[in-house]
Amino acid sequence: MCQSLAELEKQLDSLLKKRERSELIIGVGYGNNPAYGKKTQTYETPVVMKPFLSPTVSYYHKTGLYANVSSYYLFDAIGKPWFEWDFSVGYDYSKNRKFLTGISYTRYIFADSVDIPVTPINNELFAYFYYRNWWLQPGVSLDLGWGSAQERIAGGRLNRNISGTDFNIVTAVRHPFIFIDVLKHDDAILLTPSVGVTMGTANYFSNLKSFQYISRSPKLHWEWSDAPPSEDARKAFLSTKTATGFEMRAIDFTLNASYMIGNLTISPSYTIFKPFQGEEMQLTGYFTARLGYTFK
Repeated sequence: MCQSLAELEKQLDSLLKKRERSELIIGVGYGNNPAYGKKTQTYETPVVMKPFLSPTVSYYHKTGLYANVSSYYLFDAIGKPWFEWDFSVGYDYSKNRKFLTGISYTRYIFADSVDIPVTPINNELFAYFYYRNWWLQPGVSLDLGWGSAQERIAGGRLNRNISGTDFNIVTAVRHPFIFIDVLKHDDAILLTPSVGVTMGTANYFSNLKSFQYISRSPKLHWEWSDAPPSEDARKAFLSTKTATGFEMRAIDFTLNASYMIGNLTISPSYTIFKPFQGEEMQLTGYFTARLGYTFK
């Protein structure tokens, strides 16, 4: 499970013994998102990873409450490049040196884009706990997503309402390495390697915090070309079941980094993972990064 920028900064604040304060953070992130590889959707419509930029505005209150808004701009988009908005509220408790915990709710709003696979998962409830009194810090997170959406297929000639849920449990172990006054006085680097195991369902594409992997079912992309579908094909599509069941999904190794200098924070992250289910089961890696500026 990747750490958030807030978690990294809270750990640094604790270790550097900074006083508690409320903060406004403006940032921009870079990553990759599943998207259709071509405009015409066929039986085997390719789904590829396309890069995106994500501007974010976050407010963290000294009590632990926070809220943030993010949007996403997709490069090489076929349709609308601004394809998603996220609105989150949550609470992090980091005052106890022995453990770190928190809970959050996120509402996802997706644009009507031909690039992004339709998903009904537009709500997320996420909770995590890390015990950090040992050298190796064990943690667990619970991730529930639910919602509904309307899917258009066959050039818009057919519509169906889809609804569903996904639930995942992520267990992990990590250890943070702190380096202070690296390049100049009062800067700091936090390196956090972690190993995690994800268990749960993978019924839909989504942006759930636990959904780091493309482990989709072949049933999720039963779509037609421009040819009108037959009555039998239409019935088969409308009765398709996508439930995968609760199962062991993947194991991953993640290296999170955070470099803080003044009000500026640079946070790159790289993950290597091995899915246990789905169409792509080879060892795969991906990179994300975030640049943030804090107004104190």
